[in-house]
Amino acid sequence: MRGDYQQLVDEISAALGAPATLEDRDFGLIAFGAHEGDDDEVMDPVRTRSILQRRSSAAVRAWFEAFGIARAKAALRIPPDPAAGVFRGRICLPVRHRGIAHGYVWLLDDGHLTDLALGGHGEPPDPRIAQAMETADRIGALLADEARAGSELGDLLRELLLCGPADRPAAAAGLRVALRDTLRFTPGGPLTLVAVLPWDTTDADAVPLPSLPGLLAACALPGGGGPPDAAAPGSATAARDGEARLPPVRPHPAPPAPPSLAALVRLRSAGSLGPAHTAAEHLLRSPRAGAGPAVTGGGAGRPPRAPHGPVHAAGPVATAGIGTGTRELTELPAAWHEALDAARAARAEPRLGRIAQWDTIGAYRLLTTLPDTGTDPAVRPLLAPAHAELVRTAEAFLDCAGQASRTAQVLGIHRQTLYYRLGRVEKLTGLDLDEGEDRLLLHMALKAARL
Repeated sequence: MRGDYQQLVDEISAALGAPATLEDRDFGLIAFGAHEGDDDEVMDPVRTRSILQRRSSAAVRAWFEAFGIARAKAALRIPPDPAAGVFRGRICLPVRHRGIAHGYVWLLDDGHLTDLALGGHGEPPDPRIAQAMETADRIGALLADEARAGSELGDLLRELLLCGPADRPAAAAGLRVALRDTLRFTPGGPLTLVAVLPWDTTDADAVPLPSLPGLLAACALPGGGGPPDAAAPGSATAARDGEARLPPVRPHPAPPAPPSLAALVRLRSAGSLGPAHTAAEHLLRSPRAGAGPAVTGGGAGRPPRAPHGPVHAAGPVATAGIGTGTRELTELPAAWHEALDAARAARAEPRLGRIAQWDTIGAYRLLTTLPDTGTDPAVRPLLAPAHAELVRTAEAFLDCAGQASRTAQVLGIHRQTLYYRLGRVEKLTGLDLDEGEDRLLLHMALKAARL
């Protein structure tokens, strides 16, 4: 189907004599026409980035949407703005089907389209624009068909991931038939799941996403993202074999988990997760990734996050997790929880980066499976906001295996300052940092507090 889009975009480019690109409504690149000539101003920075990165930034999206493109039913002009990196004006052809916007065709105007009549206010459009809009309507019908098929696959994937163990064989069978009939893909090869956390679910039509190589289905899941047995002993989750300040900790029950996105990805082999990383990188660039209010800390027992932690001024920065590969659809719920745990670990531990594999998150493989019972009473006094520097010091000391000289170097402090802080940690917690069990308790509590 991607080839159909390319052919239709080329038709529009040929009809109007201008380079064209097709983007979905989230500004993800679907197809683009040939750009001739060596003039850098023809390929302005916005167009170049959208092609190279296969997506426009949130700022670019907001700039263009301010011209009313999401509501437009006919072609409209976008003026140039060199300060915004838009060196050339554009004509936007809204791609709609049955009143729903599915994307946009963008035409770069090098000057020869300036006098082209777009129609409106009782005036007919230029025949070339009318022809281009007819082609855009055909694109809209294709995108609508793809969205319906993807939505059905997403619904079946969601059913499999949320159902209990007794219902998994039937749910897996339904997904298997749909993958075969819709994508001509017969499961049997290795698959895995990618989790993106958090994900904006305010728009019910936001999923499925534009297809990527290897991306078979995607669905949004509610906070927690698991079946009723997810945390029970013997369930799939329970049975599966740099410096940063701590994110908000939970001395009391945790707030509701944010919604997430599950993406089913086909692998080349069970141990080759490259396609999953590619899908994760693409999904993290979506404007729907990372939606939600910023959490900057404060309040009892909640020290603030560091600026380089998993938040920014606009809200939480999304992270992605990747589960292990499997050939059995009935094992996808276990792979999903691995992916979700890896995404949670990446949000908690900046050194893991924004994309983490479950098999590389270390101690978080255990910590993410533990029930949320709140912070250990001995450690709770240490986690007051006023003691954030002591928390940082204690965790660095434990991460450095109790080596004082190495810890002092990591923190950039004198060794005597380190000893003073550790003494205060012991006084606040009643723990003896010369005792292995006390060290283990403190280390686990501090890591768990990140989650």
